[in-house]
Amino acid sequence: MQKVIEFIRELDRLKGVARKNRPLGMDRFENAAEHSWQVAVLAFSLAEFADPAVDVDRVVRMLLVHDVGEIDAGDRLVYAEGGWEEHHAAEQAGVERIFGLLPEPRRSKMLALWHEFEAGETPEARFAHAVDRAIPAILNLAFNGQSWVENGIGYERVVARVGPPIKAGCPALWDYLEAELAAAQKAGWFGTLEQAR
Repeated sequence: MQKVIEFIRELDRLKGVARKNRPLGMDRFENAAEHSWQVAVLAFSLAEFADPAVDVDRVVRMLLVHDVGEIDAGDRLVYAEGGWEEHHAAEQAGVERIFGLLPEPRRSKMLALWHEFEAGETPEARFAHAVDRAIPAILNLAFNGQSWVENGIGYERVVARVGPPIKAGCPALWDYLEAELAAAQKAGWFGTLEQAR
């Protein structure tokens, strides 16, 4: 029991990891714990659009732990270019330390979920990646492109970064978002490098 409580206390630090999207109607940035909760709920809500072979309960568990390494590594804007190998290594060291607080077999089960998500090869991991990539776009679409404008992220960069994993993991979600992103481009909700400076 004590080890589980220590693990949960350490997880509380995920609430302090700021992301680049703002919650709707708020001036502050969301944190990684809020993101993990929201993306897990999105996955559960989109279950009918998942491939029938996908175990959505496993996807939800995966998404609840997928950003735990950010406690040590911090968050990176999903549209960032370069430096992903170093960030991944820092996240992996973080999850090994944090999940290491748990007794076996929980430690290995949590690590296995994290590694499965990172590898992105199973149907569950592909669906998890789809909803994880979709959430920043969904929030930006609801907030007139807030983080795209603030960070100078253009339409082409967004589509290139989120399109392939969403299409691979949940084609129906991509069909929806592709049309929404095109409408946002016409509305001028994407950033430029000059806006980010």
